[in-house]
Amino acid sequence: RTWLVPLSSSLPAVKMRRPRSSCRSSLSGLLVVLAVLACCQVILAMTAATSQPRPQQQAGGPRAGGRANTLSRIPRFRSQHHVNRDIRASVRADLLEKCHERTRNATLDHYSYGPRPNGEPEFFKQRYFVCDTYWQPDAHGKPGPIFFYFGNEADVLLYLNNTGLMWETAPDVGAMLVFAEHRYYGESKPFPSSEIRDHMDYLTTEQAMADYAGLIMELKAEFDPNEQIAIVGFGGSYGGMLGSWFRMKYPHLVDGVIAGSAPIWSFMGEHPAVDGGYFAKGVTYDASEAGGAAKPCTDNVRAFWKLLKQLGADDQGRATISREMRLCDAAALSSADDALGLRDWVASAWDMMAMGNFPYPSGYIINGMGTLPAFPVRAACERLRWDNMTENELMRGMINAASLFYNHSGDLSCFDWRADVNPETSEVNDFWGYQYCTEMFQIFSKDGQSDMFWEDAWDPEATAAACKEQWHVTPRPMWATQEWGGKDIRMRSNIVFSNGLLDPWHGGGVLLDVSIEHTVVSLIIPEGAHHLDLMFSHDDDPSSVIDVRKKEIEYIKQWVEEVRTDRRVQVVHRGDIGGSSRFGLALSNLESTSNFLKYIGGWAGRRGGPALKRQVT
Repeated sequence: RTWLVPLSSSLPAVKMRRPRSSCRSSLSGLLVVLAVLACCQVILAMTAATSQPRPQQQAGGPRAGGRANTLSRIPRFRSQHHVNRDIRASVRADLLEKCHERTRNATLDHYSYGPRPNGEPEFFKQRYFVCDTYWQPDAHGKPGPIFFYFGNEADVLLYLNNTGLMWETAPDVGAMLVFAEHRYYGESKPFPSSEIRDHMDYLTTEQAMADYAGLIMELKAEFDPNEQIAIVGFGGSYGGMLGSWFRMKYPHLVDGVIAGSAPIWSFMGEHPAVDGGYFAKGVTYDASEAGGAAKPCTDNVRAFWKLLKQLGADDQGRATISREMRLCDAAALSSADDALGLRDWVASAWDMMAMGNFPYPSGYIINGMGTLPAFPVRAACERLRWDNMTENELMRGMINAASLFYNHSGDLSCFDWRADVNPETSEVNDFWGYQYCTEMFQIFSKDGQSDMFWEDAWDPEATAAACKEQWHVTPRPMWATQEWGGKDIRMRSNIVFSNGLLDPWHGGGVLLDVSIEHTVVSLIIPEGAHHLDLMFSHDDDPSSVIDVRKKEIEYIKQWVEEVRTDRRVQVVHRGDIGGSSRFGLALSNLESTSNFLKYIGGWAGRRGGPALKRQVT
């Protein structure tokens, strides 16, 4: 659900993992992962060469879009998509023709009043798509629901093109689909590209959710003046985090949310504390025999990092690395820091492939700009499947493994570990870096023992210093926990959290039912990678994701039915008496009354035992 990308080649290493990356020596590693993550999210497909002779492993070159080696301490958590310069060309025509592209005037700053300073605009154009082909009333004439996608850190077309759960469920319930774009991403930029980095203060989750709240209010006014339409939210990765938090903050605007691979429990201040090594351990599991990969793979990956550090210490060793790993002449290693940058660039490929470890070829993680093979981590491990590999074999095997990601097109003759994919990807990665450095300050670490990487302890002070240097901001480490309650979400309702155990992000997600009334639900997909359940159905889907989708659809229909039967408490005006207004609390029907009494009775029983329960009843 994320990528690490180097923020800048001039800054000290920052640990900013888009859900992954290294904390200690270089920001480039985390940023690299974030960048890679920011790039990924759309379609994987490419045949895996699994049986090539050991001495002749497949060569490749990095697409012009690798990573730089710089602020690896700023883990760019969630840019998991490489932004396609012509993303519209990669969107399925049969989906796009069902939608209407719209824009609205979104308020730039929802939390201030008065004129904007320095000539800043009061509004900006926020883009969204309305897809109403399947929208129709039910048997009783009440309008169908609205399925609302909470856009992440990328062009919203990426989600329109890949969120199959929405498209496949809509005909069955007569739903309208709405895909809303996140401010500062895609075409919803409040400022020109030449000025936008001078106005980053308005890029926050709170501002983005207020945009979505305003849009939903406008949709309800246009399509639902009688308040009869159910609004069901969807989101994956960062979008899933936004969706779940939106349900917590705006429960009157969304009736339930499906949150796929949403690591909302990955911040400081939570009790019990999150294990910062969860992401690295998740990647390692995918590359292990238990995860379906060749048994020697993880040991060979560990050996490679040690070899890279050893050879990267002198000119002769660096020349050997550059030759054996087919680095472009301009990207040849010239220092030990360069070797660290190459290390982080290679590690980010493993992170991204683990997120996109789908059971079929897909290009989602690389934003539709190509395809990765089915189970790409297993395919990468086939390049490292031998025991007792020599030093040169380790280097060749590792670059061939990384080339599955960086050279998925097969048209590169050499690799440039410093290059970014394209200006758009660089921008997305930078913006996610800003979000990480302000309020999305997630914990990441490695130890080289329980994972296949190297020791890199979580160091919030060093990471904050890197953020200060890169963005001139100081993170608020406790903000997410303070704002959203950390792991204490017992009083929340109508949220389904889904997590796949092949997705490295699952360790920061909600893995158990937590609400008092059992309406905050956790669904686990043992064979699932990054929000696999939100994707379109596929012949190679494991039975676990098929079962989870069925359960998610049951919850969706339940939420829709609750609104259609109006099982909600309503305030009824009884008229003026003696100059004052009196209001009575009325339940819309006997079923609601029964449910209400059952709820109160259950609450009393939990709080005060049988005696209080009988008294209340």
